[in-house]
Amino acid sequence: MHGFYNRLITINLTNQTYEITPVPDRILTKYLGGKGLASWLLYKHNPVGVDPLSCDNHLIFAPGAVTGGMTWGSSRYGVFTKSPLTGFYAESYSGGRVPEAISATGFDAIMIKGKARALSVLNITPAGVNFHTAADLKGKDTFETEAAVKNKYFSKIEKGWKTGCVVIGPAGENKVRFSIIKNDGWRCAGRAGTGTVMGSKNLKAIVFSGDKKRTPHDAKALIKLSKQMAAESKDHPAVHAYKTMGTSQMVKIMNNAGAFPTRYWSAGKAPHWEQISADALHNQCDVTPHACAKCYLSCGRMTRVLKGRHKDLVLEGPEYETLYTFGGLCMIDSIEEIIYLNHLCDGFGMDTITAGNLCAFSMAAFEQGKSDHRIHFGDAGQTAELLALISKKKGIGELLSQGILPTARAWGMEDAAVHVKGMEPAGYDPRVLKGMGLGYATSDRGACHLRATFYKPELAGIIDPDQIEGKARVFIDFEDRLTLFDAMILCKFYRDLYPWERLGTLISASTGIDGSQKNLSKIAWAISTKVRAFNLREGMKKEHEKLPKPFYMKLEDSGAMISEQQFNTLINQYLSQRAWDK
Repeated sequence: MHGFYNRLITINLTNQTYEITPVPDRILTKYLGGKGLASWLLYKHNPVGVDPLSCDNHLIFAPGAVTGGMTWGSSRYGVFTKSPLTGFYAESYSGGRVPEAISATGFDAIMIKGKARALSVLNITPAGVNFHTAADLKGKDTFETEAAVKNKYFSKIEKGWKTGCVVIGPAGENKVRFSIIKNDGWRCAGRAGTGTVMGSKNLKAIVFSGDKKRTPHDAKALIKLSKQMAAESKDHPAVHAYKTMGTSQMVKIMNNAGAFPTRYWSAGKAPHWEQISADALHNQCDVTPHACAKCYLSCGRMTRVLKGRHKDLVLEGPEYETLYTFGGLCMIDSIEEIIYLNHLCDGFGMDTITAGNLCAFSMAAFEQGKSDHRIHFGDAGQTAELLALISKKKGIGELLSQGILPTARAWGMEDAAVHVKGMEPAGYDPRVLKGMGLGYATSDRGACHLRATFYKPELAGIIDPDQIEGKARVFIDFEDRLTLFDAMILCKFYRDLYPWERLGTLISASTGIDGSQKNLSKIAWAISTKVRAFNLREGMKKEHEKLPKPFYMKLEDSGAMISEQQFNTLINQYLSQRAWDK
């Protein structure tokens, strides 16, 4: 089928074997690639009720039908598995340049099962897999690991081939349940514990290399579309905003909206927001816009700290979600200290959203006398110490490494814990942006903002944030389109640049399938329904698709809230329109 290789490679780490098998056109036509294909594979091959850290849990890497080509926003890959954090479906995405190397191996999906006898590195090429032991990488952080892997393996790869690697840090080796997979220095498949599954398989790194290229259905149409987008987007406000301020711009926007989560979800405005804003980042640090391959948004911030105890520290970031967790939830008022905490999480290989939420939860627990671990809101030093304990699973870190659910139970704080399915939300409070409440509750992987990015239409005035009736229908329209983004796999920041008609043109020119909105919505529904079937099979019940109790309480500063009745109306209308209510 055009746009695909029609090839799957299944790797067994236990006995160091692999098998290359065809992917039928009928599956690609129904589900496309990326999330669609990977979800079908996960549902088919994962044993029902499997322990996420078992060797029988599959870890699937998948590019999309446009990865490695000329499409803007296409340098992305996805990782799919059963989450060790939630026990349900896990998906996580990353950009950079390594996605093109993954695609160049010539596989539509790379499925890994089993467990290596010792810490290992895989080298995947179009011909198959080479297995290597990696005792020398044990305990190394993600930066050291990536540098060592590149030094050892990249020089042996064919000249002219696309090459890249993904790695985990010590948190992944220690099976901290929210560990990440890193690539290209600072790019992360960051949520739901994909790095934990990699660590459970004794897999420290994977090197991808190859020279394979996809054959699109209509190359001329793709070239025309690419040129048209580049010309039209030069003066687009979204492009300008991302290029000049990146995602750090959201601190001001969310604070002004009264929906910036502050002091562990108790307020919607941070009094110190200007000290952790985009202006603070760009004025106090040396910042250069940085882009993934095939991107003109350049949302990344290559940042160097100019003063203080972290002077000359360099990283790409911090992103909004890191600013909200450590700056808002933890009340840390220094942009330089947040950058340092971001750096620690990156090196350890931990998700900053979950890690930051757990640190803030620990602060609230100590303040309320529920925990005897001394940590105060606003204390960056204590926060850094706690992150190190979590990564090593030492002391209180052993409990926190298991995630919010076991921690809340141990402290008797289940009613105060903010999560859905065991995963914490992003930095958009649903007591103000009520459609985000529906997004958090229904997201495949737990409280996630990216399945529909519904903060966008609510903040932009496309739909009133307080509207309840009719909101589910608008939400589904966004969710379906962005499900197709994950199937292709496209960057979500291009959502304004790929409306339905243009997305249809892209998919049709790439694959040859019918690009009408009616047909694409059918595909999106099939993907979403397959994932829902997986979660139901793994034990998801009605109580897993609800908001945590703190969201039914008023924000302390503004009094904003979402009622249970409002939420029930939203989700009932959603399930009915999805034809899932029965």
